[in-house]
Amino acid sequence: MTTPVVSIAYHSGYGHTAVLAEAVRNGAAEAGATVHVIKVDAITDADWELLDASDAIVFGSPTYMGTASGAFHQFAEATSKRWFTDAWLDKLAAGFTNSGSKSGDKSHTLQYFQTLAAQHGMHWVNLGLKPGWNLTTGSENDLNRLGFFSGAGAQTNSDEGPEGVHKADMATAEHLGRRITETTRVFIAGKAAVSA
Repeated sequence: MTTPVVSIAYHSGYGHTAVLAEAVRNGAAEAGATVHVIKVDAITDADWELLDASDAIVFGSPTYMGTASGAFHQFAEATSKRWFTDAWLDKLAAGFTNSGSKSGDKSHTLQYFQTLAAQHGMHWVNLGLKPGWNLTTGSENDLNRLGFFSGAGAQTNSDEGPEGVHKADMATAEHLGRRITETTRVFIAGKAAVSA
């Protein structure tokens, strides 16, 4: 069986998004991926090489003022060197984000990730979960409790540190890690079958 290589390229301002990155890593590793976790605000040439060699890249950032953080934007602009050479063409991509508000315009951050992936010719993998916590029988402990479809959206109270990241949001991020790995495995096998 093919072992997908999944990299998580993220920025975390106060540690909340780092907790989610670790949850994505756990889910991807559990599903059988080789996983690299890369902090984009401290990226090295070796990290760029890991991204270039990955089958899938998961983007992560807090949502600040309705979009990804400035540090993530700097990373995204630096990927233009990859854009010129199609280095990330046909890789798979996914994303996750956290903000202090239930909405916080997280959808815009996830759409920003989708646009970045599309510019590179990558294929977006959505969350693949129905929304949780929208029935009287539901609760805040449901997977996808905030009801995002395009990626994993999390909410942590602004006056809490990384220990305040909600367990359901961590479980949703783990789900995303498993989903990107499983989808990547199918994609790799499909490409191999077509070219055989």
